[in-house]
Amino acid sequence: MTTMAQATPVREPQAPRSREAAASAIRRHELAAFLRHRREHITPEQVGLPRGRRRRTPGLRREEVAHLSAVGVTWYTWLEQARDIQVSVQVLDALARTLLLDPSERAHLFQLAGATDPTPATNCPSVTPALRAVLEQLEPVPACLQNSRYDILAYNRTYSLLLCDLDAVPPEDRNCMILSYTHEEWRSSIVHLEATQRLMAARFRAAMAGHLGEPAWKMLLKRLRAESPDFCEAWDRHEVVGARTKRKEFRNAHVGRITVDHTDLWLSPEVGSRMVTYVPADEESRERLEKLHAIALERRSVQRTQGAVPPGPGQVWTGPARH
Repeated sequence: MTTMAQATPVREPQAPRSREAAASAIRRHELAAFLRHRREHITPEQVGLPRGRRRRTPGLRREEVAHLSAVGVTWYTWLEQARDIQVSVQVLDALARTLLLDPSERAHLFQLAGATDPTPATNCPSVTPALRAVLEQLEPVPACLQNSRYDILAYNRTYSLLLCDLDAVPPEDRNCMILSYTHEEWRSSIVHLEATQRLMAARFRAAMAGHLGEPAWKMLLKRLRAESPDFCEAWDRHEVVGARTKRKEFRNAHVGRITVDHTDLWLSPEVGSRMVTYVPADEESRERLEKLHAIALERRSVQRTQGAVPPGPGQVWTGPARH
């Protein structure tokens, strides 16, 4: 005799997968509508094409967008039809250039496609004028804005001289992971370097779990593995840490040893951009940070006199994919 339990197979709940599929379908339809709208509002003259006498629409044709973006007409048509197809970051970059997207529209395109833009950004929406003002008002306390990938998005004058002359570092290298593992002056300024590197690698691994498919994260990991044997050793430990050491010691080239308490001030409910502050842990460190701030101000004054002033407090750098 067959019981009801034997006759009816047990099925796993499908709700989470259904919600994910529904969200993906919504993004595809939004992406299709966005592409159509932008295509219809770009004139042939804007992209160097002749209008011709038989053109019935003021915008571009699908085949013209496909040709200018070096993709197949059928494939692009499927994209505008919200078909479930994979879109590479290279194709998204080509479409953004063909459709003359501004930075906000480009970011919207990549977000709808579920991809991360790996190319240098012209601005960082996380760094507002108000946040720049906060960075300046915190001085002589060193402070900067970072994202979860350790990119330094902005910093005040005291921070610019804390571990090295940060203004002299190329924008694409202003990343705490890169600096801690490859920049000799930065490395020599960290009193407990090995422990700091190990902790940062563990925190980077924990943060990367949510970004495994994103090109910018993969490029940073690839660069670190290629340029630093110390990073490879720390990374291969597979350690994962979510917390951060609060007390830090730095060996500053201008004013000597400084002990600070590290605080992260998160700028949104999600773990992303944050303001990092280094508050002096004792009176001697406070006096030395005040002296360092004075040195930074004097240096900025000299640069202004010589006509070589770098961006001011809260400077925004144009590193890759800073969100």
